[in-house]
Amino acid sequence: MAEAWRTSLQVRVIGSIFIASAVVMLILGFALATVVTSRLTDAKIDLANTEIDRARGAVEQQIDATGSSSSLQSRMNSAHAALTQLSYQSPAEASVYEPVLVTGNADGSVTTSPEGYRVPESLRRFTAEGQIAYQFTETERADGTSYNALIIGTPTETDIPGLQLYLVFSMESEETTLAMMRGMLVTASVVVVVLLVAIAWLATQQVTAPVRSASRIAQRLAAGHLRERMAVEGEDEMARLAISFNDMAEKLSNQITQLEEYGDLQRQFTSDVSHELRTPLTTVRMAADMIAADADDFEVHTQRATQLMMRELDRFEALLTELLEISRHDAGVADLSATRLDVQACVASAWDATKHLAAELDVEVIFTQPDEQVWATGDSRRIERIMRNLIANAIDHSEGNPVEVTLAANEHAVAITVTDGGVGLKPGQEELIFNRFWRADASRKRHSGGTGLGLAIAREDAVLHGGRLDAAGNFGVGSQFRFVFPREQDAGPFDVAQSPLPLAAPGAEDGDEDDDLILEAAPGRAQPDEPEARQ
Repeated sequence: MAEAWRTSLQVRVIGSIFIASAVVMLILGFALATVVTSRLTDAKIDLANTEIDRARGAVEQQIDATGSSSSLQSRMNSAHAALTQLSYQSPAEASVYEPVLVTGNADGSVTTSPEGYRVPESLRRFTAEGQIAYQFTETERADGTSYNALIIGTPTETDIPGLQLYLVFSMESEETTLAMMRGMLVTASVVVVVLLVAIAWLATQQVTAPVRSASRIAQRLAAGHLRERMAVEGEDEMARLAISFNDMAEKLSNQITQLEEYGDLQRQFTSDVSHELRTPLTTVRMAADMIAADADDFEVHTQRATQLMMRELDRFEALLTELLEISRHDAGVADLSATRLDVQACVASAWDATKHLAAELDVEVIFTQPDEQVWATGDSRRIERIMRNLIANAIDHSEGNPVEVTLAANEHAVAITVTDGGVGLKPGQEELIFNRFWRADASRKRHSGGTGLGLAIAREDAVLHGGRLDAAGNFGVGSQFRFVFPREQDAGPFDVAQSPLPLAAPGAEDGDEDDDLILEAAPGRAQPDEPEARQ
């Protein structure tokens, strides 16, 4: 119910109307019941005041007629019988009452007629003060059953000292009337509330049905069903909403179609151009190799031109290779040749391809890895390419500071972080760096001769593994890249929270150093074929 109240406008409107109408009917019913009860009790009190005057006269006359020779009880019983007869001679049923005579004795006892009848002490006290008083109370019949009654009392002027007359009027008929009225009010309230809720449901249905339709069609549009449209019925606000929605959907559909066609053309163009450039590039490469073979016979400026040509040819060939790779990712034909592999071997292969750059720039690269081998299922070529791009990028931007490569694994995932203490990242650049051909500083020289596609391809390769490649950094302090992927490709949905290594920008709080094996390469000194191991 709470979920329906939170998510459904119709439920909230109907619920609000139900609560409001129920409260209104409750207040109205209470007010009506109060007014009717007051009217019934006032009418009963007026009747009692009228009857008490008649009964007092009859009692005084009957007491005087009996004379003082009879006993007190006999005289009171005689007066009681006369009042009872007078009561039943009344044409109105509501005026029927039970007369009671009460007097106090010198010894403190009380004589009543009928005998044993109990009148509330508080009412007797008011009556003894010479006042006509009444009280609503519960009393008992002769058979022992109790009922609610109005008891009105008055003093009398007879030769019996302190004789008090009370008339007991039953309130059962009034209670029956009130009960019937309450039942009618409850029934009427239920009927009114149900009718109001039904009317509210019909009214809100006319508003919420088009809104639900618009929501459902919007979801289908988002899912790729671009031909979905709302039905237009009538000329009211809902019809105008449907017309506006359909017009928006039509324009969005056209824009999406144009963008898809443009994207397809762009991908096709990139793929075609990359393939078409392969043949002339191969020819130029063969000619350049022939020229470079005789470079020693050229003049100095010609040798320099030959070196520049070979370097740019290498860069152009790398760019063409990466364009072909990114076009395969865009076309969705990039496949994963997953095998059982040692991730540490992939990291070592990537280091072999980048150690010359570390030596050239005199950058120390520190490796932190577990002692045992880390086995996982993946594409070794793509993992090596990811690590090669990350390490080369870190060395290129380290500003001569050490670069740390950390490998860790748990039962779910493998994570590798590459951390440098260089230029870092400005706020908002954590995602921009994975855009194609994006550079934070266009004027900055790249020592590794990158094409601007390396990180974009690395992220695509990470996604292809079911993993994630992300970055964090502080400007002027350094940056960290983290590559995390599941150990098994068929293990189901992967949650990056299962990563054994957190992503933390340099300059944040560092965790405790662990006792993993540290592999370092110190450029500027003699470099072994493999990284030197030290504890």
